[in-house]
Amino acid sequence: MAIYYLDSSAVVKYFHSEPGSAWVRQIVNARADDTRLNTIYLGAVSIAEVPAALAILERSNRIGTRARNSMYRAFFDALESAWRLLHVSVNLFYQAAELTQRYPLKGYDAVQLVLALDFDRHLQAQDLALVFVSGDDNLLQAAQAEGLATENPFDHRDLDNPQ
Repeated sequence: MAIYYLDSSAVVKYFHSEPGSAWVRQIVNARADDTRLNTIYLGAVSIAEVPAALAILERSNRIGTRARNSMYRAFFDALESAWRLLHVSVNLFYQAAELTQRYPLKGYDAVQLVLALDFDRHLQAQDLALVFVSGDDNLLQAAQAEGLATENPFDHRDLDNPQ
């Protein structure tokens, strides 16, 4: 069993087919019998970021309104049934602000990273490890510099169109 933290760019790939989607779906849906093999965590900021990304896909005519609505509902269903949320404390916002001074991160990216770092510290105390998943190179570089194990769905594009 693995423990993954998906940033919003990775979550969107679960619902919208794009490079790296097959790999994201594979780690999220992996099962043995009726048991999920991996535990998936998201930051509470994804509650706003993922629907915003879906709306952008619609506004840019990459998906239709019906598809957007379906993905929107499916995202909230997954939040209720399959994924676990990590919440942001005021202290973590201060730590995220510090990350923006060390790395070229946007505000919400820094919040995503600080949530993963904080959770990883808790997991390490239990001899468990977290894998941080993002399609954003700046965010992945910052996560690696902070000591997190990382995965980029774009590195697994070969799974999108198996031959």
